[in-house]
Amino acid sequence: MAKFTVLVADDDKEIRDGIEIYLKNEGYAVLKAADGQEALNLLASNEVHLLILDIMMPNMDGITATFKIREAQNIPIIMLSAKVEDSDKIHGLSVGADDYVTKPFHPLELMARVKSQLRRYVQLGTYDGQKKIEIDGLELDEEAKELSVDGKPVKLTPIEYKITELLMKNAGRVFSINEIYERVWNEQAYNAENIVAVHIRKIREKIEADPKNPRYVKVVWGIGYKIEK
Repeated sequence: MAKFTVLVADDDKEIRDGIEIYLKNEGYAVLKAADGQEALNLLASNEVHLLILDIMMPNMDGITATFKIREAQNIPIIMLSAKVEDSDKIHGLSVGADDYVTKPFHPLELMARVKSQLRRYVQLGTYDGQKKIEIDGLELDEEAKELSVDGKPVKLTPIEYKITELLMKNAGRVFSINEIYERVWNEQAYNAENIVAVHIRKIREKIEADPKNPRYVKVVWGIGYKIEK
């Protein structure tokens, strides 16, 4: 398989080293950082395909680091935290994280999430012969894996791209929150409402002139979301 590089940022050396062992067993190259600033420095000088990022770190926390990373890159970010409240998860996702794993976690679960995120990052959907989808100025280029609005490129995270692709490929169809979660995250939906809602809000902020009165991503109250044909 292709040699992917994963950057693990955590102030706990035992956690960094433990994750490294499992990642290397899966064939990944590994970089390690003890705080957010060190992670940014490594990103600036290395090709990294996925980041595992702890929230609570000295010098620069994971939230701040994610915010800075998202200004320039859309690589998958999996956040780690001992916090279990939904508000903490939503905060992490709202600044651009793609997934969230609560400590303590089973290493094999983390590896499964790493594989899933890398698969989405590389493929971002299965190409079915149609190169571009255009809906009223919203254009999805499936070969380049790019989205534009009225000709202006839009930077999406892998999860945001996958949600947008799902809705655009099935324009006019309403998807429930659970359907969106299960198709995009490729796992059974559990407490998915807030997670999906955060990503929908971020997509709207990027593609809508007025996110409160969306032109593209519509809510069908009590059912789910759709993009009009």
